[in-house]
Amino acid sequence: MHPQPGRGSYCRLVNSYRFCRFVPHQHQHQHQHQHHLHHHHQGRDLGRHCRRGLGRDLRSCRASRPAAPWLGALVLAAALVLQGAAMAAPFVPSADSQVLERLPARASDPRSRTLAALRLALAQAPGDAAAAVALAQAYFNAMAAEGDPRYVGHAQAALAPWWNLPDPPSSVRVIRAMLLQFDHQFEPALADLDAALRADPEQPQAWAWRAAIHLVRADYGLARASCQGLSSRVPPLVGIACLAQVDAVTGRTAQAAAALRQALADNPGASADQRLWVLTRLAETEERRGAWALAEAAFRQALALNIADVYLLGAYADFLLDQQRPAEVLGLLTDRGRADVLLLRQALAARALGNAAPAGAAQTWARELAARFDAARLRGDTTHQKEESRFLLALGPPGVANVQQSLKLASANFSEQREPADARILLQAALAARDRVAAEPAFAWLTASAIDSVVLRALAEQVRALP
Repeated sequence: MHPQPGRGSYCRLVNSYRFCRFVPHQHQHQHQHQHHLHHHHQGRDLGRHCRRGLGRDLRSCRASRPAAPWLGALVLAAALVLQGAAMAAPFVPSADSQVLERLPARASDPRSRTLAALRLALAQAPGDAAAAVALAQAYFNAMAAEGDPRYVGHAQAALAPWWNLPDPPSSVRVIRAMLLQFDHQFEPALADLDAALRADPEQPQAWAWRAAIHLVRADYGLARASCQGLSSRVPPLVGIACLAQVDAVTGRTAQAAAALRQALADNPGASADQRLWVLTRLAETEERRGAWALAEAAFRQALALNIADVYLLGAYADFLLDQQRPAEVLGLLTDRGRADVLLLRQALAARALGNAAPAGAAQTWARELAARFDAARLRGDTTHQKEESRFLLALGPPGVANVQQSLKLASANFSEQREPADARILLQAALAARDRVAAEPAFAWLTASAIDSVVLRALAEQVRALP
C-alpha cells in the first residue's frame, strides 16, 4: 500500500512556480531541519527533490505500486521509461474560485495514517535505522503511487544521519541506491547495491533494483544475471516476469509475451500488486510487437484491479495516443494533472483533439508544463530531458530552434539511459530535425539489442531514408 502524503511538507504556488519545503517532524529540531535541506551527497542537494516542481517521467522511474519492496524495483526496469533559463510568464488566476493546487488526502486517510505512524516510530527512536528505512520506503512508495517526486526529498531526509556514511547498514544501502538512481546517479547506486548483496545475498529488493538499473543502461547480460539472482528469492510470477523483461528488449518479444501470459495463468493466487505489475509489462510487450488488441486487453485487466498507479495510467495513455484516441486519454486522466507525466499526456491529448478539446485546455496545460520545465532548469535539474524533448516537439512553439533544442535534449538523455522510450524520442527528434547522424546512437542500440519493436523499426527506417 502506498501511504498518502502526510503533513511533513507544505507547498504554495507563487505565479506558476512551485515551492516546497520540509516542516520538521516532532522529533526533529530546527538545526536538523536545516541540515536535511542543505546536506549533500556527492555534490547533490538532498532537498532538491522537495523543491522540484517537475519530476522525472515515471515512465523512466518505473517505481510502480509494490506489493513488496522488490516489486517497486522491477517496475523501474520497464523503462528508468512512467530545461533558456527564463521563467514562464506569471500565471494569473482567471477567478477567485480557480483551483491552483489540489492537496493530498486528509490526515484521516489510511495512507496518511500509515505515514504518520512511521514518522512517530522514527521520532521515538531517531537512531533506529530500521525505522528510518521503513519511513523512507513509504515515502518512495507514495511517490510511485502519485507521481510526485517531492516524496523522494522526504525519503532522503529520513535517512540523513546515514546518508554520507561509507558503510551504513545494508538496508540503508538499498534504499539509498533507490534514491540515487532516481537522480540518475547510477554508478553510486550500483556500488551500494553490490555492497549490500556482498553483505547479504538474500535481499530480493537489491537484486531487483540491480536488474532495473542494468536494463536502463542496456547492460542486458548483467540485467539477466540479476534477474536470475532474484528468481530464487521471490514468487515464481515475479522471477519469470523479470527475465521476460530482458527478453522483451533483446529480440525475444513474442517469447516474452508468451512467458508473461503463461506465468499469469500458472499463478492465479498471485497478489493484486504482482498481477498489476505483470499485466502492465505484458501490455507493453504486446504493444511493442504490434499486437494492439492483446495489449489493450492486458491494459484493461490491469486497470480493472483498481490500484492507483501513475505508471499504468501513463503507459495506457501513451497507447491511446498512438491509437489516435485522445478523447479517451482525457477521460482516463481527469483530475490527475498533479503528476507531471500525466499532465504532459493530458496536454498531448488536448492538442490532438483540437477544437473538440475543452476550451483553452491545450494552451493552459502547455503553459503549466513550460513553467515547470523552466523552474527545473533554474535549479539545474536535468533528469527530465526526455519529457521536455517530447514536449517541445509536440507542444512547443514552431521553429527550427525549438526542434534543435528537442534533439539536443533527446541526445543527452540517450547518453544516460537507453530504453525503448528513450530511443523513440531520439528518433522522432532526429526525424523532425532531418538529422540522420544524430540518430546513430539509437541505430547502434537497435542493432546491438536486437529489439523487436514495430514502432521503433518504422521510425528508424524513416530516419535512415533522410538525405
